[in-house]
Amino acid sequence: MNIIGRLTRDAEVYTTPQEKKVVNFSVAINDSYRNKQGERIEQTSYFDCSYWISPNVAKILLKGALVELTGRVSTRAWTATNGELRSSLNFHSSTIKLHGGSKKIEQAQAVVKQENKKIIIEEPADDLPF
Repeated sequence: MNIIGRLTRDAEVYTTPQEKKVVNFSVAINDSYRNKQGERIEQTSYFDCSYWISPNVAKILLKGALVELTGRVSTRAWTATNGELRSSLNFHSSTIKLHGGSKKIEQAQAVVKQENKKIIIEEPADDLPF
């Protein structure tokens, strides 16, 4: 399944008790349609998202960024401490495609690219004649 939306907050990296890292973030998806009376109805859905493949992506997943996610949807229901029933939509992302954002996001992308440059170490030449 694919969804496209804007991040509602900066991504955060968490470490599980098994020492695995997960990137958590939230996405808002806006939708609109016309009802039988012809009135335009606006609706926003919020997804709590997770990405397990690489924690480095959290550096560029900043509030306001437009992202396209591929993955699977799940739901979660629980009872809050005050006894109120709660639920959430969850999206387990397998791929993330960044479509745009602000200058802050572009600066973060530049930093990530610079950090990912390969460092080449030159070894001294051998003294072998062949």
